[in-house]
Amino acid sequence: MKIGIISDIHSNLEALEVVLRRLEHEGAETVYCLGDIVGYGANPNECVALIRQTCKACIVGNHDDALVGRTATHYFNSYAQAALDWTKRVITDENLEFLRSLPLTHAADSLFFVHATPADPTAWNYILRPDDAEPHFRVMAEKTTAFIGHSHIPAQFDDSAGKCIINTGSVGQPRDRDQRACCALYDLQTKKMEWLREIYPVQEAARKIRAANLPEFLAARLFIGM
Repeated sequence: MKIGIISDIHSNLEALEVVLRRLEHEGAETVYCLGDIVGYGANPNECVALIRQTCKACIVGNHDDALVGRTATHYFNSYAQAALDWTKRVITDENLEFLRSLPLTHAADSLFFVHATPADPTAWNYILRPDDAEPHFRVMAEKTTAFIGHSHIPAQFDDSAGKCIINTGSVGQPRDRDQRACCALYDLQTKKMEWLREIYPVQEAARKIRAANLPEFLAARLFIGM
């Protein structure tokens, strides 16, 4: 059985639709979402609705948590804050309640799902290097594989005991200098992990950001994957 794991959609409907079609084509029977459905982009309601319809389980990201008022935004840069303020004005009550209901973590058999870090999900720290990953292996207990997002950079970190932490990359705002939408495909039987990259209509996603009068940088960065 194959599962799809997506993260950091950031209100980019064009990227989300393309990624979900690819996962279906690849035979993913279940899709998990690691959060940050909203923020930065111009289609928060449409993305939340599609996640609700498609994903077996979804956890909360820091932008989702900030939108519902649980996470402080003093560390948000001006672009993130502007997008958050705009999203507050357009998000529906129903979608806001859905985001408020999302858990910080999810577990299924030997798999663990969290937006940022296994050890302290609400700190919203980053795992960017092997040294960053080390303390998080110790809290995984019987879970052998953790899927994370948050950094928008696909990566895998392994320890000597056979555990691994996999960053699935970002659907809606990649930051590894590759503009293509990114997600993960994982085979539960073979334990094979594959990152999938998909071209999507970047021009349309950027056009919508500009039409919403969101910061120009949020549109421009989509073209260069940063």
